[in-house]
Amino acid sequence: MDYSKTLNLPQTDFPMRGNLPEREPEILDFWERQDIYRRVQEKNASKPKFILHDGPPYANGNIHLGHTLNKVLKDIIVKYKSMNGFDAPYVPGWDTHGLPIEQQAIKALGINRHEAGLVEFRNKCKEYALKYVDIQREQFKRLGVRGDWNNPYLTLQPHFEAKQIEVFGEMAKRGYIYKGLKPVYWCASCETALAEAEVEYGDKKSASIYVKFLVQDGKDILPEDNTFVVIWTTTPWTLPANVAICLHPDFDYVLMETGNNGEKLLVAEGLLEQFAADVGIEDYTVQQNFKGTELEGISCRHPFMERESVLIFGDHVTLEQGTGCVHTAPGHGVEDFEVGKKYSLPVISPLDNRGIFTSEGGFVEGKTTDEANKNIVARLEETGALMNMSWIKHQYPHCWRCKNPILFRATEQWFASIDGFRKQALKEIDRVSWVPAWGHDRIYNMIADRGDWCISRQRTWGVPIPIFYCENCGKEVINDKTVEHIKELVKENGSDVWFAREAKDLMPPGVTCPACGNGTFRKETDIMDVWFDSGSSHWAVLTQSQYWPDLAWPADLYLEGSDQHRGWFNSSLCTAVATTGKAPYETVLTHGFLVDEQGRKMSKSMGNVTDPLKVIQQMGADILRLWVSSADYKSDVAVSGGILKQMSEAYRKIRNTARYLLGNLYDFDPECDRVAYAELTELDKWALLKLHKLSRRILNAYDNYEFHVIYHAVHNFCAVDMSAFYLDIAKDRVYTSVPDSLERRAAQTVMYEIITSLVKLMAPVLAFTSEEIWRYIPRSAGDPGSVQLADMPQVKEEYIDEELEAKWEKIIKARNEITKALEQARRDKVIGHSLDAAVTVYADEELYSFLEPVAEQLASILIVSAAELKKDADAPGGVIVSEEMPGLKIKVDQAAGGKCERCWTYKEEVGKDPVYITLCGKCLDVVRQL
Repeated sequence: MDYSKTLNLPQTDFPMRGNLPEREPEILDFWERQDIYRRVQEKNASKPKFILHDGPPYANGNIHLGHTLNKVLKDIIVKYKSMNGFDAPYVPGWDTHGLPIEQQAIKALGINRHEAGLVEFRNKCKEYALKYVDIQREQFKRLGVRGDWNNPYLTLQPHFEAKQIEVFGEMAKRGYIYKGLKPVYWCASCETALAEAEVEYGDKKSASIYVKFLVQDGKDILPEDNTFVVIWTTTPWTLPANVAICLHPDFDYVLMETGNNGEKLLVAEGLLEQFAADVGIEDYTVQQNFKGTELEGISCRHPFMERESVLIFGDHVTLEQGTGCVHTAPGHGVEDFEVGKKYSLPVISPLDNRGIFTSEGGFVEGKTTDEANKNIVARLEETGALMNMSWIKHQYPHCWRCKNPILFRATEQWFASIDGFRKQALKEIDRVSWVPAWGHDRIYNMIADRGDWCISRQRTWGVPIPIFYCENCGKEVINDKTVEHIKELVKENGSDVWFAREAKDLMPPGVTCPACGNGTFRKETDIMDVWFDSGSSHWAVLTQSQYWPDLAWPADLYLEGSDQHRGWFNSSLCTAVATTGKAPYETVLTHGFLVDEQGRKMSKSMGNVTDPLKVIQQMGADILRLWVSSADYKSDVAVSGGILKQMSEAYRKIRNTARYLLGNLYDFDPECDRVAYAELTELDKWALLKLHKLSRRILNAYDNYEFHVIYHAVHNFCAVDMSAFYLDIAKDRVYTSVPDSLERRAAQTVMYEIITSLVKLMAPVLAFTSEEIWRYIPRSAGDPGSVQLADMPQVKEEYIDEELEAKWEKIIKARNEITKALEQARRDKVIGHSLDAAVTVYADEELYSFLEPVAEQLASILIVSAAELKKDADAPGGVIVSEEMPGLKIKVDQAAGGKCERCWTYKEEVGKDPVYITLCGKCLDVVRQL
């Protein structure tokens, strides 16, 4: 007889292998057909709101792994919240203005932005941005990210731009917007000013020079004959703009006389020895000592320009490097500019937008700063003013777009005064919840120390600064009437209207200059910093219910990389506090950067970059999603081929556990086959308590954004609690018992509870696999058609029996020790499979008393054919003594009797029934009932 037909073997169409690259697109299509986003929103419409406001990525290329980490983290949170009692809409957004789009449009479309008409060029930028919005949209959807993809927000949308102008106007109304001449970060390659958030630091090789300035008016303090003040700089090109030399009033200075024609040199006493060593002076004497306070007002002759350089004081002078006499060019440095204002010094900035010297640069007119460096050093050498030149490698600010070194250049720009709302912003930072907690101090210090925000850009593709200038007197004109008028024009026509029309066609009727009464105007040509674009998104998106009715202000959560403390978190906070007095977010969550297995930053040149699109094609998106959940994203996140292979192995364990559970539910109807809790075995109750402890832990981890806890908890539950213990023991019941017996239905009830809870708990992470599993779970009345429409499982605290858990943990410990003995017996060829064994357990008094109540279950717990419990006094010689569990001894023998063909256990009664000669007594009883 073929007894395999009498076994309740697992039966399921749920595939063993995931084949995720092929299967996931089918599930995506299912979600599309179901309009799953809208159905989830309808289901949760009456529930409390949870708003995660999406930080907009740039629409200028395919997605990378950083996008993957960010979007999947957001999707995990949104899906969890929507399954756990919240209305959690997710409106994705894109940053579609600014330099990155301009650069890519110029590169891809071969446009010369200086030759193309403004509106034509802007249209090309718009086309390029929208192309990549569509590309990235499909790539994000392929990751399994659920959102309102048919109605995203784009910073180029007219209704967004109109709201941005409203924010600008409100800040101007409150007096926070002003135009001023200040040194700003300037990128000559990109031909625009930069904000602090657009600057990154990297190594640069620079000329390090010591230059002497001849004293021409010593004020009867310094001699004027052959006397010099020595400065040190790493930017020779800034010397044409020098107008002063800054000393510290509290430092001690010395006048040293050298053996070189009796030259007298003024330097700080604290740097004297280092200076002498650097310039190669061995023979010198100190002639005089001065306090810095004695030297103010002394003037020197500029080494190659027809002007003087006066000695002034500044607290920014240090004794770290140089001479303690600091070259000062107010047109090329913030500290220089500030000290220059104090002394009413001229601001000379002889560079144009491309970083080319103008006529103010004298003999370096027409040169780049690099060319000027060489020319200036050569001129200093010719005139004898150069004391020493060497090369140094140091940290220097670079443009984070083009990666080229930037300039400090004084130009007229529009600024937002941070001082106007700094105090309130710091209060709001204290009120907001920062995850991890160090995020608070980071942004607090940035806001506390931040200079005024340069918000104007000399570019074309962006939102215009809505300001007019009087043609007669040059007065700036911006008021409620002009702002409201421009806002409505932009809302109707988009920001192109500013560039397409003349000022007279943009200005509202009847407006005259408040200063002179003139009625003709010109318009500002600068656009707003793109950080002002994205920084206005909280107002432009969360408050526009006519476009995004599910949203609300402020957001519950912002989630981006740690660099956004100086970027989007910062600009959003500034615009919100400046206009409303409140932060635009309640919680800010930060994730780290991507590194490889060795902790190295991702770099194409190093060849350690992982392309998410290739991973999806080869392994599937759920592997990437599992990787995201596995990492403690609050610090840097490692990824590599090896790590992703580990994820595949972990995924396989989770999937196979789900497959096994589903396979054993093929004939289970939860409506009529479920067994009451009171009728379950102790082992079944143990499995449920482990399940509900798992649920409690996972729900708590979701609430605390600790997704790596979820990954490890689920993997451990599947691999250890289920596969290695409960399911291993329960399979005999579900395979060999009468199909509708209480013992089998009890095990199926537990399996049903486990898979039903597990699939919901995993759904935010393993979006595709959970949907696939959901299709195969036996349905109860009212079950939704998608797992995304289900609710998170409820923890039944009454199932969590700590005493029962402690009991079974001790049984498991004993089982593990006995398993070691079985492994030894297998190596010694005493047995093959564990069912070949008969085990005798010898226990001391305490352990014997503990194990005695489960003595009859020992064989099934150990998965052996026979097990006997005896007191250790009866133990013969040669038994295995447990090292981990005192009082436990084990003896393993080959089981007696014949092997049951149906359950594979060895029993003495096998072969005694004349009809069913190959069956044990238990299987004989079952077969006779079938």
